[in-house]
Amino acid sequence: MLYYICKYAVWTAFHLCYSLRYEGKENIPDKEAVIYTSNHRSNADPPLVGAGAKGKFAFMAKEELFRNPLFAALIRALGAFPVSRGKGDMTVIDTAVERLKSGRSLVIFPEGTRSKDGKVHRGKTGAALIAARSGCRIIPVGVVFGEKLKFRCRITVKYGKPIDPSDYCPTCVDEPDPRKLVRLKNAYMAEITRLVEGDEAVKPEKTAEGNADE
Repeated sequence: MLYYICKYAVWTAFHLCYSLRYEGKENIPDKEAVIYTSNHRSNADPPLVGAGAKGKFAFMAKEELFRNPLFAALIRALGAFPVSRGKGDMTVIDTAVERLKSGRSLVIFPEGTRSKDGKVHRGKTGAALIAARSGCRIIPVGVVFGEKLKFRCRITVKYGKPIDPSDYCPTCVDEPDPRKLVRLKNAYMAEITRLVEGDEAVKPEKTAEGNADE
């Protein structure tokens, strides 16, 4: 109950504060946990992505946000779990897979940090590994607005078509193949770039057939 009350409150607040539009919601599967991979512009991105979709969500949040016990209890109730950035902690992958298998969709920002220029930068393969191990499909997302968030500015959240990890790495559930995971990563990063910057911004090396050694 707390989760849905907070989700509705956030949805209402965002529509009051911003000129908010969602596109591509028809691409979101019904009654299926998925992985939303989005570009990262602001601290508002997780609820922006989640507010436009159905079901419950889980979020990876930097461990610093869990230092305050009261705030930590609140965000844990909303589905957040801590991640230590840059430490390569495999328990985070296990937790993410468990949340997906419990029916919660997951929001991940593959770039790992916020973009200061609004462009989509190189992503990491963590979301690809989680998708391959869980079997859950990936929904690329583009969050688009001007130079910075301000009152009543226009925000468009675009959901792309689902990407099935088995199309790129069918045997990665038990034995992840780094080259195939990179191809999967390239596929969702290319689609995120297209949603945010347009078709002309997608370079060959960012496609699923791009350089698998990056």
